[in-house]
Amino acid sequence: MTGKVALISGTGGGQGRVAALRFAREGAIVVGCDVNEAGQQGTRELLATEGFTLHGSAPVDLGDPEQARAWVEAAAAQHGRIDIVYNNASSARFGPVAELSIDDWRYTIRNELDLVFFTTKYAWPHLAKQGGVIINISSVAGHGGSKVAGIAAHSAAKGGVISLTRQMAVEGAPVGIRAVCISPGFIATPGTEAFLANPEARRMLLDGVLLDRPGKSEEVVAMALFVASDEGAFITGSDLVVDGGLLAT
Repeated sequence: MTGKVALISGTGGGQGRVAALRFAREGAIVVGCDVNEAGQQGTRELLATEGFTLHGSAPVDLGDPEQARAWVEAAAAQHGRIDIVYNNASSARFGPVAELSIDDWRYTIRNELDLVFFTTKYAWPHLAKQGGVIINISSVAGHGGSKVAGIAAHSAAKGGVISLTRQMAVEGAPVGIRAVCISPGFIATPGTEAFLANPEARRMLLDGVLLDRPGKSEEVVAMALFVASDEGAFITGSDLVVDGGLLAT
């Protein structure tokens, strides 16, 4: 990763924070963003303790195409290139189909699918200059439904991310751009702490997970790092599932 410019969204916490630190440790120039300014500052301070710099800004709402464009263009102007776009940021609302509001549907599509398209659209010409990598974070929700929660909007958006990635791979190959999707299963993050603390919720969420535990952010990020590296140079158009065996059952 030495000298490569990596744009990572959602670096204010969770998997994005882990990704920012891991990519920086591997030598990348990390440009992050988040809607949470305090969280972004916390990540910046964390990286600084190891001698790294978190570039980028907050708050940035990538669901707004103009803010997505501004974030990408600022990174390209400052660093002269973009090598990796790691579309990690997302936010969803949940509910059964019959009860999910139109606003909640639109919110989820905007903040889980639109933002991936906007960021990648504006980064595309910069990636094409020297050949780059797009990493899109989807979910096992993009592969099927759930009896535990009403994931209609979330499932539709993440399924869209998987399909969008395939098309990005098709269009990117002639100009040296690879596009890969990663679909995590149930991962232990600050956002899932409440579920893990509830024995019944934990049992239901881990039902069918062959390894009988939640995944770690570090395990998802490790896959992303491999995909972004030269060692993953023959991987494009794939959806790589990191789910402890959930989809095998």
